[in-house]
Amino acid sequence: MLKILLPTIMLVPTIWAVPAKHLWSTALSYSLLISLTSLTWLKSSAESGWSFLSPYMATDPLSTPLLALTCWLLPLMILASQNHTASEPSSRQRTYITLLTSLQIFLIMAFGATEMIMFYIMFEATLIPTLVIITRWGNQTERLNAGTYFLFYTLAGSLPLLVALLLLQNSTGTLSLLTLQYAPSLHLSSFADKLWWAGCLLAFLVKMPLYGAHLWLPKAHVEAPIAGSMVLAAVLLKLGGYGMMRMMIMLEPLTKELSYPFIIFALWGVIMTGSICLRQTDLKSLIAYSSVSHMGLVATGILIQTPWGFTGALILMIAHGLTSSALFCLANTNYERTHSRTMVLARGLQMVLPLMTAWWFIASLANLALPPLPNLMGELMIITSLLHWSWWTIALTGAGTLITAGYSLYMFLMTQRGPLPAHIMSLDPTHSREHLLLALHLLPLILLITKPELIWGWTA
Repeated sequence: MLKILLPTIMLVPTIWAVPAKHLWSTALSYSLLISLTSLTWLKSSAESGWSFLSPYMATDPLSTPLLALTCWLLPLMILASQNHTASEPSSRQRTYITLLTSLQIFLIMAFGATEMIMFYIMFEATLIPTLVIITRWGNQTERLNAGTYFLFYTLAGSLPLLVALLLLQNSTGTLSLLTLQYAPSLHLSSFADKLWWAGCLLAFLVKMPLYGAHLWLPKAHVEAPIAGSMVLAAVLLKLGGYGMMRMMIMLEPLTKELSYPFIIFALWGVIMTGSICLRQTDLKSLIAYSSVSHMGLVATGILIQTPWGFTGALILMIAHGLTSSALFCLANTNYERTHSRTMVLARGLQMVLPLMTAWWFIASLANLALPPLPNLMGELMIITSLLHWSWWTIALTGAGTLITAGYSLYMFLMTQRGPLPAHIMSLDPTHSREHLLLALHLLPLILLITKPELIWGWTA
């Protein structure tokens, strides 16, 4: 663990020491080295499932793919932000990259933690850099409002979790993930136990976000700068799913009865947010709502607690992280040229930027889960396990997948096809930086088709 964590921590002094003209290239190459080194985590040989153990941190098949995704994302965020912060003084650019690096440090410690309290502290700590990035570097005047929403939704959800964890510590005597799975199961029967159950899951459901507690997400996404949107969509939403998978072990036998309303909310959310996407005018808002819909599927996959559901949820989390981050990068390339996120104002871009259209096409197809891609694998596993759990769910999941296909195609056709509007006279050509950025998003996604067992989780 330390061979990744220490270089990441040392990236911060490096950023402040390096001369201004080499700032971006140094940060990029350094973070790329870290992310390539982190791929060694995927080669886990331990029989017990846990590997790279140290006193406080370890990886297992569930956290490894998420850790690799976290490390992979930092160089991509640095690549994406270069143009957007180019006009700022170098001290602000350094602060910006430092915030992104600190986010990576917190996330590595959250996904690698073997102690629940450490996971909780890091889960909360990711809030601070994200909040600063949204409120300081956001695009519009609404950004303070978005930051407030983000802060209060997340805090209100996660305070009950702290109390729940302290109660768990009292009753079992340990909060280590290595020993909790062997602790005798708790006899949960009273009303207070039901409240404790809700407290354990509420924080993660708000973070995911569950439909109903999702209002902070479109706001935060739309107002955040590109790196903020990328890290929110790709990694921060996954903290919710990861935490739920970790807590589920201790919540037996209450989950069977108590999870019904949450499953219904999540499945209903798949349809509702999909329908909202169909009538969005704002490009980033559309991609943000589609994240809510995908994470609804992940939440149901985790809540029904079958091996297939868990595997499908993990695969979909990784695939969605790469896909939606790529879509936000594409939306940003449009925004940097037209300075508007309204889809009607910038259409027919295939005429001007034909190679960008190819990236748009691949990313849109990945978003609607085209057959060989991991997105489909995750969705199919979740839908199959849901069907086995109750055959009524097929109506909701089926409608959800149809609507997803609808809005993905709508987004692609709206932005790329059709006549070029008269007011677009000249657009900057695409840069190789942007093509590299999208290639680094979509290539891992396509390569995962050949070796999906890297992101299967425990079921392998």
